[in-house]
Amino acid sequence: MTIERTRRFTTLAMLTAIAITLNILESVWIGPVFGMLRIGLANIASLMALKLLGRREMAIVSAMRVIFGSLIRGTIFSSTFWISAGGVTLSSLVMLVCDYFESTLLFTSIIGAITHSFGQVLVVMALYAQPGIAAVLPYLLGGSIPTGILTGIVAKGVLTRIKPLPRQ
Repeated sequence: MTIERTRRFTTLAMLTAIAITLNILESVWIGPVFGMLRIGLANIASLMALKLLGRREMAIVSAMRVIFGSLIRGTIFSSTFWISAGGVTLSSLVMLVCDYFESTLLFTSIIGAITHSFGQVLVVMALYAQPGIAAVLPYLLGGSIPTGILTGIVAKGVLTRIKPLPRQ
């Protein structure tokens, strides 16, 4: 393994650990804001992985934060796991498309937050056969914009302070 590959792997491992930690801290200590909105601090690590390492690595960080966060909290394969996985899957796919079209980090973050909420509502509708849950979608989407702005600004601020890795 070359030094560059080792450096990339180490960065991926650290970003994954940061995402898992932020996910757990937010769910345990911060909790929902205004009833059911979460800030989405773990998205900071996903955005950083996207810009530092690439699309595949961002998908790895996002998937690992859901899987290991759920394992640590003891909610693996529960409804909360599937709801989280649905949100992360849809938002990751959309953020990958945004990166492909070279969107700004802030735009990518906002769109990722919006689609995360949308994905969660779709999973809840499917799991519980309750299409009425879509009534909370405007509330969630309205809250996704400021949280997406916050996580995008933080990710951009951190990225300006660290040395970039060559993308593969």
